Amino acid sequence: MVIFGYDVRIYFLLFMIYSVCGWLLEVTCKLIQCKKFINRGFLIGPYCSIYGFGAILITILLKKYIDDPIALFVMAIVVCGTLEYLTSYFMEKIFKARWWDYSQRKFNINGRICLGTIIPFGLLGLFIMYVSNPFLIEKLKLLPELWLNIIFWTILTMYVVDNIVSGVVVRSIKTADMSASKETDNTEEITKKVKEILQAKSILHRRLINAYPKLQAVKIKIKDQTEKIKKQKEEIEAQIEDKKRKIIQKVNENVNKKSK
Repeated sequence: MVIFGYDVRIYFLLFMIYSVCGWLLEVTCKLIQCKKFINRGFLIGPYCSIYGFGAILITILLKKYIDDPIALFVMAIVVCGTLEYLTSYFMEKIFKARWWDYSQRKFNINGRICLGTIIPFGLLGLFIMYVSNPFLIEKLKLLPELWLNIIFWTILTMYVVDNIVSGVVVRSIKTADMSASKETDNTEEITKKVKEILQAKSILHRRLINAYPKLQAVKIKIKDQTEKIKKQKEEIEAQIEDKKRKIIQKVNENVNKKSK
């Protein structure tokens, strides 16, 4: 099957290659930062799918900008920044957890993306379109039909199975968050409870916590609402006390007038 000029099998293998490269990039960064190996990503295997999706979107959507490096750079930032933002948003809505947070960095949008992370997307877009894609696509096209099918179906099967298994594990975040929310409305306490629950589970759950040590449980702002209601209650009580005091004062004044 040919889509947008390429065999769908070529697209999938490109997707997997870039996913693995993204995983290697993430692992290397964490190795430098934490001085230890951390298996990054939501899936068990050595790949980060968001990089693969980003690369495929760049390949399909930005082909028309191939003759304009500046436009390609800007559009790669737009495409990948949008992908990262939407990924963060929908995963937060689905699993009630925030997987990364750039709130402490300058020039961020709702803590989901920031200038320091989207600029490299533009550079990667240039690299993909001018360097890696021409090389990889040429090599993949050289694969015999038999080997292309074997590699495609083998990797696809592994990837699908990984998604199913990892999906069960990741859904534990939502379950843990719901059980924790019954005990407290404090987000920090919920996060702590979620991590405790996952750490007590299987090695796959612990891998998830190690991959995302800053995992933050997200709750509807019950605490903020409680504080707001409490404040309103105090204001109403103060108003009632004030009116009560004025009424008593008036009654005393009337009593004093009558007694005179």
